[in-house]
Amino acid sequence: MEQAYESISWQEDHLVILDQTQLPLREIYSDVNTIGQVWDAIKKLKVRGAPAIGIAGAYGLYLGVQDLESKNFTSFNVELNRWIEYLKSSRPTAVNLSWALERINQTVYANKDKDLEEIKDIILATAKTIHDEDKRVCKQIGENGAKLVKKGWNILTHCNTGGLATGAYGTALSVILHADADDKDIHVWVDETRPLLQGARLTTWELKQAEVPFHMITDSAAGSLMKQGKVDMIVVGADRVTANGDTANKIGTYPLAVLAKENEIPFYVALPLSTFDLETETGNEIEIEERDEEEVTHVAKTPITPKKTPAYNPAFDVTPHRYITGFITEKGIVEPDFEKNIKKLFAD
Repeated sequence: MEQAYESISWQEDHLVILDQTQLPLREIYSDVNTIGQVWDAIKKLKVRGAPAIGIAGAYGLYLGVQDLESKNFTSFNVELNRWIEYLKSSRPTAVNLSWALERINQTVYANKDKDLEEIKDIILATAKTIHDEDKRVCKQIGENGAKLVKKGWNILTHCNTGGLATGAYGTALSVILHADADDKDIHVWVDETRPLLQGARLTTWELKQAEVPFHMITDSAAGSLMKQGKVDMIVVGADRVTANGDTANKIGTYPLAVLAKENEIPFYVALPLSTFDLETETGNEIEIEERDEEEVTHVAKTPITPKKTPAYNPAFDVTPHRYITGFITEKGIVEPDFEKNIKKLFAD
Protein backbone atom coordinates (compact mmCIF):
# COMPACT_ATOMS: atom_id res chain seq x y z
CA MET A 1 0.00 0.00 0.00
CA GLU A 2 1.58 3.23 -1.16
CA GLN A 3 0.63 6.81 -0.33
CA ALA A 4 0.46 9.12 -3.35
CA TYR A 5 1.29 12.34 -1.48
CA GLU A 6 3.70 13.63 1.17
CA SER A 7 2.69 16.26 3.68
CA ILE A 8 6.36 16.97 4.52
CA SER A 9 9.56 16.36 2.59
CA TRP A 10 13.16 17.53 2.81
CA GLN A 11 14.51 18.81 -0.51
CA GLU A 12 18.29 19.35 -0.53
CA ASP A 13 18.46 22.43 1.73
CA HIS A 14 14.88 23.24 2.68
CA LEU A 15 11.54 21.84 3.78
CA VAL A 16 8.55 21.42 1.48
CA ILE A 17 5.06 21.16 3.01
CA LEU A 18 1.62 20.47 1.61
CA ASP A 19 -0.34 23.49 2.89
CA GLN A 20 -3.28 21.89 4.68
CA THR A 21 -5.14 25.16 5.07
CA GLN A 22 -5.72 25.11 1.30
CA LEU A 23 -7.11 21.57 1.05
CA PRO A 24 -9.30 20.22 -0.44
CA LEU A 25 -9.85 23.03 -2.94
CA ARG A 26 -6.20 23.56 -3.81
CA GLU A 27 -3.17 21.29 -3.51
CA ILE A 28 -0.32 23.72 -2.83
CA TYR A 29 3.22 22.73 -1.87
CA SER A 30 5.21 25.50 -0.18
CA ASP A 31 8.95 25.91 0.31
CA VAL A 32 9.95 26.56 3.92
CA ASN A 33 13.44 28.00 4.31
CA THR A 34 13.67 29.43 7.83
CA ILE A 35 12.84 28.46 11.39
CA GLY A 36 10.40 31.38 11.55
CA GLN A 37 8.50 29.97 8.59
CA VAL A 38 8.35 26.57 10.30
CA TRP A 39 6.95 28.18 13.48
CA ASP A 40 4.37 30.03 11.41
CA ALA A 41 3.40 26.90 9.44
CA ILE A 42 2.81 24.97 12.68
CA LYS A 43 0.94 27.81 14.40
CA LYS A 44 -1.31 28.47 11.41
CA LEU A 45 -1.98 24.73 10.87
CA LYS A 46 -0.34 24.57 7.46
CA VAL A 47 1.35 21.58 9.11
CA ARG A 48 -0.76 19.82 11.72
CA GLY A 49 -1.13 16.48 13.48
CA ALA A 50 1.13 15.60 16.40
CA PRO A 51 3.66 13.41 14.52
CA ALA A 52 3.85 15.84 11.57
CA ILE A 53 4.40 18.76 13.94
CA GLY A 54 7.29 16.87 15.55
CA ILE A 55 8.86 16.13 12.15
CA ALA A 56 8.48 19.74 11.00
CA GLY A 57 9.92 21.02 14.28
CA ALA A 58 12.97 18.77 13.92
CA TYR A 59 13.71 20.10 10.44
CA GLY A 60 12.94 23.62 11.66
CA LEU A 61 15.57 23.33 14.36
CA TYR A 62 18.18 22.53 11.73
CA LEU A 63 17.07 25.53 9.66
CA GLY A 64 17.53 27.66 12.78
CA VAL A 65 21.11 26.58 13.49
CA GLN A 66 22.50 25.89 10.03
CA ASP A 67 23.98 29.38 9.62
CA LEU A 68 25.04 29.94 13.24
CA GLU A 69 28.63 31.09 13.54
CA SER A 70 29.25 30.16 17.16
CA LYS A 71 32.84 30.08 18.40
CA ASN A 72 32.36 27.13 20.74
CA PHE A 73 29.85 24.49 21.82
CA THR A 74 28.66 26.48 24.85
CA SER A 75 27.49 29.45 22.80
CA PHE A 76 26.08 27.13 20.12
CA ASN A 77 24.11 25.22 22.75
CA VAL A 78 22.64 28.43 24.18
CA GLU A 79 21.28 29.32 20.74
CA LEU A 80 20.10 25.77 20.13
CA ASN A 81 18.04 25.76 23.32
CA ARG A 82 16.64 29.19 22.53
CA TRP A 83 15.36 27.88 19.20
CA ILE A 84 13.96 24.77 20.90
CA GLU A 85 11.87 26.86 23.29
CA TYR A 86 10.76 29.07 20.39
CA LEU A 87 9.52 26.09 18.38
CA LYS A 88 7.80 24.54 21.40
CA SER A 89 5.77 27.73 21.82
CA SER A 90 4.07 27.26 18.44
CA ARG A 91 1.68 24.57 19.75
CA PRO A 92 2.10 23.48 23.38
CA THR A 93 -0.36 20.56 23.66
CA ALA A 94 1.08 18.13 21.08
CA VAL A 95 3.86 16.25 22.88
CA ASN A 96 5.58 14.99 19.71
CA LEU A 97 6.99 18.46 19.08
CA SER A 98 8.82 18.65 22.40
CA TRP A 99 9.75 14.95 22.12
CA ALA A 100 11.45 15.45 18.74
CA LEU A 101 13.25 18.61 19.83
CA GLU A 102 14.49 17.07 23.07
CA ARG A 103 15.66 13.97 21.20
CA ILE A 104 17.81 16.20 18.99
CA ASN A 105 19.00 18.15 22.02
CA GLN A 106 20.19 14.95 23.72
CA THR A 107 21.88 13.77 20.52
CA VAL A 108 23.70 17.08 20.21
CA TYR A 109 24.93 16.91 23.80
CA ALA A 110 26.18 13.35 23.24
CA ASN A 111 28.29 14.71 20.35
CA LYS A 112 29.37 17.96 22.00
CA ASP A 113 33.08 17.27 21.44
CA LYS A 114 32.69 17.20 17.67
CA ASP A 115 33.16 20.07 15.25
CA LEU A 116 30.16 22.43 15.17
CA GLU A 117 29.61 21.92 11.45
CA GLU A 118 29.51 18.19 12.04
CA ILE A 119 26.99 18.71 14.86
CA LYS A 120 24.77 20.63 12.44
CA ASP A 121 24.91 17.69 10.05
CA ILE A 122 23.97 15.38 12.93
CA ILE A 123 20.91 17.54 13.66
CA LEU A 124 19.72 17.22 10.07
CA ALA A 125 20.44 13.49 10.04
CA THR A 126 18.44 13.05 13.25
CA ALA A 127 15.50 14.98 11.80
CA LYS A 128 15.54 12.68 8.76
CA THR A 129 15.69 9.64 11.05
CA ILE A 130 12.66 10.87 13.03
CA HIS A 131 10.81 11.33 9.73
CA ASP A 132 11.70 7.87 8.40
CA GLU A 133 10.90 6.20 11.72
CA ASP A 134 7.46 7.77 11.78
CA LYS A 135 6.64 6.28 8.38
CA ARG A 136 7.54 2.79 9.57
CA VAL A 137 5.79 3.24 12.91
CA CYS A 138 2.53 4.44 11.33
CA LYS A 139 2.49 1.45 9.00
CA GLN A 140 2.88 -0.88 11.98
CA ILE A 141 0.13 0.93 13.91
CA GLY A 142 -2.19 0.37 10.95
CA GLU A 143 -1.33 -3.30 10.67
CA ASN A 144 -1.84 -3.86 14.41
CA GLY A 145 -5.12 -1.97 14.50
CA ALA A 146 -6.57 -3.65 11.41
CA LYS A 147 -6.58 -6.95 13.30
CA LEU A 148 -9.25 -5.52 15.60
CA VAL A 149 -11.60 -4.70 12.72
CA LYS A 150 -14.24 -7.21 11.67
CA LYS A 151 -15.60 -7.56 8.15
CA GLY A 152 -18.33 -5.09 7.25
CA TRP A 153 -17.78 -2.79 10.21
CA ASN A 154 -18.78 0.87 10.28
CA ILE A 155 -15.90 2.84 11.82
CA LEU A 156 -16.29 6.39 13.13
CA THR A 157 -13.28 8.72 13.29
CA HIS A 158 -12.71 12.30 14.37
CA CYS A 159 -10.49 15.09 13.00
CA ASN A 160 -7.67 14.05 10.62
CA THR A 161 -5.17 11.34 11.51
CA GLY A 162 -3.82 10.25 8.13
CA GLY A 163 -0.69 10.80 6.08
CA LEU A 164 -1.34 14.53 6.23
CA ALA A 165 -0.87 14.42 10.01
CA THR A 166 2.16 12.09 10.04
CA GLY A 167 5.14 10.96 7.98
CA ALA A 168 2.87 8.55 6.06
CA TYR A 169 -0.36 6.50 6.44
CA GLY A 170 -1.37 8.10 9.72
CA THR A 171 -2.42 6.72 13.10
CA ALA A 172 -6.18 6.15 13.37
CA LEU A 173 -6.53 6.52 9.60
CA SER A 174 -3.73 4.00 9.12
CA VAL A 175 -5.92 1.46 10.95
CA ILE A 176 -8.75 2.26 8.53
CA LEU A 177 -6.54 2.12 5.43
CA HIS A 178 -4.98 -1.19 6.41
CA ALA A 179 -8.37 -2.70 7.28
CA ASP A 180 -9.60 -1.65 3.83
CA ALA A 181 -6.47 -3.12 2.21
CA ASP A 182 -7.24 -6.38 4.04
CA ASP A 183 -10.62 -6.53 2.24
CA LYS A 184 -12.62 -5.98 5.41
CA ASP A 185 -15.37 -4.15 3.43
CA ILE A 186 -15.45 -1.31 5.92
CA HIS A 187 -17.36 1.95 5.80
CA VAL A 188 -16.21 5.12 7.58
CA TRP A 189 -18.21 7.84 9.31
CA VAL A 190 -16.15 11.05 9.21
CA ASP A 191 -16.90 13.75 11.79
CA GLU A 192 -16.69 17.16 10.16
CA THR A 193 -14.71 18.36 13.21
CA ARG A 194 -15.61 21.94 13.96
CA PRO A 195 -14.39 24.61 13.99
CA LEU A 196 -11.67 24.10 11.35
CA LEU A 197 -13.31 21.12 9.66
CA GLN A 198 -10.26 18.86 9.52
CA GLY A 199 -12.56 15.87 9.04
CA ALA A 200 -14.59 17.50 6.29
CA ARG A 201 -11.62 19.02 4.49
CA LEU A 202 -8.77 16.60 5.09
CA THR A 203 -9.98 13.13 6.12
CA THR A 204 -12.51 13.03 3.28
CA TRP A 205 -9.72 14.09 0.89
CA GLU A 206 -7.47 11.27 2.10
CA LEU A 207 -10.24 8.66 1.98
CA LYS A 208 -11.12 9.70 -1.57
CA GLN A 209 -7.46 9.33 -2.52
CA ALA A 210 -7.52 5.79 -1.09
CA GLU A 211 -11.00 4.99 -2.47
CA VAL A 212 -12.34 3.94 0.94
CA PRO A 213 -16.17 4.17 1.28
CA PHE A 214 -17.28 6.90 3.69
CA HIS A 215 -19.92 9.43 4.63
CA MET A 216 -19.23 12.75 6.32
CA ILE A 217 -21.44 13.67 9.25
CA THR A 218 -21.92 16.69 11.47
CA ASP A 219 -20.23 16.28 14.83
CA SER A 220 -23.62 16.27 16.56
CA ALA A 221 -24.88 13.31 14.47
CA ALA A 222 -22.43 10.81 15.99
CA GLY A 223 -24.51 9.96 19.07
CA SER A 224 -27.63 9.30 17.00
CA LEU A 225 -25.71 6.91 14.73
CA MET A 226 -24.38 5.04 17.76
CA LYS A 227 -27.86 4.69 19.26
CA GLN A 228 -29.14 3.28 15.94
CA GLY A 229 -26.44 0.60 15.97
CA LYS A 230 -24.70 2.06 12.92
CA VAL A 231 -21.26 2.41 14.53
CA ASP A 232 -19.19 -0.69 15.33
CA MET A 233 -15.93 0.95 16.38
CA ILE A 234 -14.48 4.39 17.03
CA VAL A 235 -10.80 5.06 16.44
CA VAL A 236 -9.13 8.43 16.97
CA GLY A 237 -5.62 9.79 17.23
CA ALA A 238 -3.95 11.65 20.10
CA ASP A 239 -1.83 14.69 20.78
CA ARG A 240 -0.70 13.65 24.25
CA VAL A 241 -1.37 10.65 26.48
CA THR A 242 -0.41 10.82 30.14
CA ALA A 243 1.05 8.07 32.31
CA ASN A 244 -2.41 6.91 33.43
CA GLY A 245 -3.90 6.88 29.90
CA ASP A 246 -5.78 10.19 29.94
CA THR A 247 -5.80 11.41 26.35
CA ALA A 248 -5.66 14.90 24.88
CA ASN A 249 -7.01 15.01 21.35
CA LYS A 250 -8.99 17.31 19.06
CA ILE A 251 -11.90 19.05 20.76
CA GLY A 252 -14.97 16.82 20.52
CA THR A 253 -13.16 13.56 21.28
CA TYR A 254 -14.30 13.38 24.92
CA PRO A 255 -18.05 13.38 24.18
CA LEU A 256 -17.50 10.68 21.54
CA ALA A 257 -15.82 8.49 24.16
CA VAL A 258 -18.64 9.02 26.66
CA LEU A 259 -21.26 8.19 24.03
CA ALA A 260 -19.28 5.12 22.96
CA LYS A 261 -19.27 3.78 26.52
CA GLU A 262 -22.99 4.46 26.89
CA ASN A 263 -23.66 2.51 23.69
CA GLU A 264 -21.11 -0.27 24.38
CA ILE A 265 -18.97 0.58 21.35
CA PRO A 266 -15.19 -0.02 21.48
CA PHE A 267 -13.26 3.25 21.58
CA TYR A 268 -9.61 3.02 20.54
CA VAL A 269 -6.82 5.58 20.42
CA ALA A 270 -4.10 5.03 17.79
CA LEU A 271 -0.72 6.61 18.42
CA PRO A 272 3.05 6.14 18.29
CA LEU A 273 5.00 5.67 21.51
CA SER A 274 6.36 9.20 21.06
CA THR A 275 2.90 10.59 21.92
CA PHE A 276 2.96 9.11 25.43
CA ASP A 277 4.04 11.60 28.09
CA LEU A 278 5.15 9.56 31.10
CA GLU A 279 6.30 12.69 32.90
CA THR A 280 2.70 13.89 33.18
CA GLU A 281 0.62 11.79 35.57
CA THR A 282 -2.95 12.73 34.60
CA GLY A 283 -4.87 14.73 32.03
CA ASN A 284 -5.54 17.48 34.56
CA GLU A 285 -1.94 18.61 34.10
CA ILE A 286 -2.08 18.99 30.30
CA GLU A 287 -1.88 22.53 28.96
CA ILE A 288 -4.77 23.01 26.53
CA GLU A 289 -4.14 25.38 23.65
CA GLU A 290 -6.79 28.06 23.12
CA ARG A 291 -7.04 29.46 19.62
CA ASP A 292 -8.43 32.62 18.07
CA GLU A 293 -12.17 33.35 18.44
CA GLU A 294 -12.40 33.98 14.72
CA GLU A 295 -11.95 30.27 13.98
CA VAL A 296 -15.38 29.77 15.59
CA THR A 297 -17.16 32.94 14.49
CA HIS A 298 -16.02 32.71 10.86
CA VAL A 299 -15.95 30.04 8.17
CA ALA A 300 -13.36 30.56 5.42
CA LYS A 301 -13.00 34.16 6.71
CA THR A 302 -16.74 34.78 6.28
CA PRO A 303 -18.49 35.82 9.51
CA ILE A 304 -21.34 33.54 10.65
CA THR A 305 -22.18 35.43 13.86
CA PRO A 306 -23.08 39.02 14.75
CA LYS A 307 -20.08 41.35 15.06
CA LYS A 308 -18.04 41.06 18.26
CA THR A 309 -19.64 37.76 19.28
CA PRO A 310 -17.42 36.29 22.02
CA ALA A 311 -16.32 32.68 21.49
CA TYR A 312 -14.43 30.07 23.47
CA ASN A 313 -12.11 28.01 21.27
CA PRO A 314 -10.04 25.28 22.97
CA ALA A 315 -8.20 23.20 20.37
CA PHE A 316 -8.29 20.01 22.46
CA ASP A 317 -10.14 18.20 25.19
CA VAL A 318 -9.00 15.44 27.53
CA THR A 319 -10.68 12.03 27.60
CA PRO A 320 -10.30 10.23 30.95
CA HIS A 321 -8.75 6.79 30.53
CA ARG A 322 -11.82 4.98 31.88
CA TYR A 323 -13.63 5.67 28.59
CA ILE A 324 -10.89 4.16 26.41
CA THR A 325 -10.99 0.51 25.33
CA GLY A 326 -7.33 0.40 24.32
CA PHE A 327 -4.37 2.09 22.69
CA ILE A 328 -3.15 0.92 19.27
CA THR A 329 0.64 1.36 19.06
CA GLU A 330 3.51 0.12 16.95
CA LYS A 331 4.22 -2.42 19.72
CA GLY A 332 0.67 -3.77 19.78
CA ILE A 333 -2.58 -3.11 21.65
CA VAL A 334 -2.43 -1.70 25.17
CA GLU A 335 -5.38 -2.66 27.37
CA PRO A 336 -6.24 -1.72 30.99
CA ASP A 337 -4.62 -1.49 33.54
CA PHE A 338 -3.24 1.42 31.46
CA GLU A 339 -0.83 2.87 34.03
CA LYS A 340 0.87 -0.50 34.43
CA ASN A 341 0.74 -1.55 30.79
CA ILE A 342 1.91 1.79 29.37
CA LYS A 343 4.98 1.55 31.59
CA LYS A 344 5.62 -1.95 30.20
CA LEU A 345 5.82 -0.50 26.68
CA PHE A 346 8.88 1.49 27.67
CA ALA A 347 10.42 -1.17 29.90
CA ASP A 348 10.75 -3.71 27.07
